[in-house]
Amino acid sequence: MKSVYTDKAPAAIGPYSQAMILNDVLYTSGQIPADPSTGVIVGDTIETQAQQVMENIEAILAEAGTSFDKVVKTTCFLADMADFAAFNEIYANYFVGKPARSCVAVKTLPKNVLCEVEVIASLK
Repeated sequence: MKSVYTDKAPAAIGPYSQAMILNDVLYTSGQIPADPSTGVIVGDTIETQAQQVMENIEAILAEAGTSFDKVVKTTCFLADMADFAAFNEIYANYFVGKPARSCVAVKTLPKNVLCEVEVIASLK
């Protein structure tokens, strides 16, 4: 196993890695809409926060040598399912390959953000 780290995505806020690679597969930790340089949460709308989450994911994918078109599975967490359609608008701009996905509403997310996304991607 190999851990992945980039300063272009937020540092882990606990005892975990931004991502791990095993057998040419990348597994990311959940990404929240934190600014990588400050750790401050970006925006207060689902659109702004989802955009930052995608930028954070993009940075980790790039560091690992892969991209959105190699993502095979996503798990999306929303603080409010009423944000589902607006979240999908942003999501669809990045995950054009339409990977498998789970999307659930949860009671609370870290730092009270509106969304969090984790991905599994191929490195080949």
